Amino acid sequence: MRLIFIFVLSSVLFSCKGQTDKSKKSNHTEMSSNGNLEKITFGGGCFWCVEAVFDQLLGVETVTSGYAGGHTENPTYKEVCSGTTGHAEVIQVAFDPEIISLDEIFDVFWTVHDPTQLNRQGNDVGTQYRSIILYENEEQKLKAERSIKEYEASEIYDGSFTTQVVPLEKFYTAEDYHQNYYENDGGQNPYCTVVVKPKIDKFYNKFYDKLKPEYK
Repeated sequence: MRLIFIFVLSSVLFSCKGQTDKSKKSNHTEMSSNGNLEKITFGGGCFWCVEAVFDQLLGVETVTSGYAGGHTENPTYKEVCSGTTGHAEVIQVAFDPEIISLDEIFDVFWTVHDPTQLNRQGNDVGTQYRSIILYENEEQKLKAERSIKEYEASEIYDGSFTTQVVPLEKFYTAEDYHQNYYENDGGQNPYCTVVVKPKIDKFYNKFYDKLKPEYK
């Protein structure tokens, strides 16, 4: 019981509502000489978690944490945490489809979050933590819908997927301090130890062969 209490307490203290709001917006931009990159945007809980995983994936050029799927323009982290903007915490992944396919991207996505949980991941609760895929074209939409059907049929998860599949209308880059949060944190935030690291360990166990060389 004590371990469960510590887990819950850590998640509450260091989840979205426990963070200090910093109004400085990121000027993080994606720079690459590779003109063949494709982008896909999705959310599966706290963006620190999914960003930390996809940063290490071979074929991924950049990962940018941000907000999407809502109605408020230029939302701040504090506003998104309030649950009133309609936005989800998401990451935008720029990847080389010649190295890694979108289907493989989805394989990782389904592994590092639970798509059957509605508006939550673990103790992170709220619409900002919902499972969502925001596509940029019809091909991405069809691949996302097909991937969902295949994974639901596989019975890896017990229950139907709650994942939204919607067109990307606007992506807002999150504040600077959210970018590469796990890597820059250095184990300072207990949330990273309790919540983020287990997701990375799960990723390693299943997709070690897809890691960038520097992470092996």
